[in-house]
Amino acid sequence: MDNVLVIGGENFLATLWLENIRYAKVVATEITYRAQLLEFTEIHQPKVLIIDASYPIILGWYNELKQFSQFPYIYCLAIAQENSDSPREIVSQLSREAEALENGADVYLRLKRSSVATEAQRRLLEAQIKVGLRQVEKYRELLQTNDYLSSMAFADPLTQISNRRALEWELPRQIENARNQQIPLSLLILDVDYFKSVNDNHGHLVGDRVLQLLTTRLKHHLRVQDTIFRYGGEEFVVLLKQADAPTAYAIAERLRQVICDQAFQIDRNLSLLVTISIGVSTLTATDDPEGFDLLKRADDNLIRAKSTGRNQAIGQ
Repeated sequence: MDNVLVIGGENFLATLWLENIRYAKVVATEITYRAQLLEFTEIHQPKVLIIDASYPIILGWYNELKQFSQFPYIYCLAIAQENSDSPREIVSQLSREAEALENGADVYLRLKRSSVATEAQRRLLEAQIKVGLRQVEKYRELLQTNDYLSSMAFADPLTQISNRRALEWELPRQIENARNQQIPLSLLILDVDYFKSVNDNHGHLVGDRVLQLLTTRLKHHLRVQDTIFRYGGEEFVVLLKQADAPTAYAIAERLRQVICDQAFQIDRNLSLLVTISIGVSTLTATDDPEGFDLLKRADDNLIRAKSTGRNQAIGQ
């Protein structure tokens, strides 16, 4: 059941007809300091937050609460209980409404202290709560859709690892992090040797299977802090965090060895021996922040590895 958190004074809570709300769990409370709002929100995870508009400081706390990224969107309903229509009071009401909306309330609802309109106001309040619940549900569905689309945009569908777009997003961040923390960062570009022959002799489905099996084997022999990307075709990039040049070369040699040591079992009738060539590079102080220099050196070393015999790793 959805949660609705109501915050206000005793008189405010007593006049909201909360006992009539059957479609959500209502938690009503008074708070006196900011940490209580955070505590109640963490405990109850409300979709709708109802706040007594006569306590603008609470709205201010709510506005601060929204800055915490761990909290999902909460629909905030500020309610003012009013009993005067004098010109001065109307101006004051409008000022309070503006302040509430500026502090993050989604809607400002005025309820008259009148027995004549009680049923109509109760109905209006319930309708507004239901609007909030629907809005939050739609928002969360949209977030899930966006997360899915983002994962699709940054994932390679064949190998189920990150793709080139993900590398272009991640590499500058890893370079910045390495420089800020003064830790080494290295990069491998590896290419499957004679991969065109695999496709030509056995077909593209077998070639695809080779890439899938290759990816699995590489992942099983990387460190937990390393990240592998499919760069395009039969090329892969591996980001090696906290790896200086000797460490990066040792990792590259280990990966090369585990690929060539054991044939890939494509099906019951076909196994293929596969080798890879690897170019290694390590971040330097003069490298650009986007990673072009780092990639270029690794690519140059990969070209050298392929042109001087293949099945080898070459570093800087």
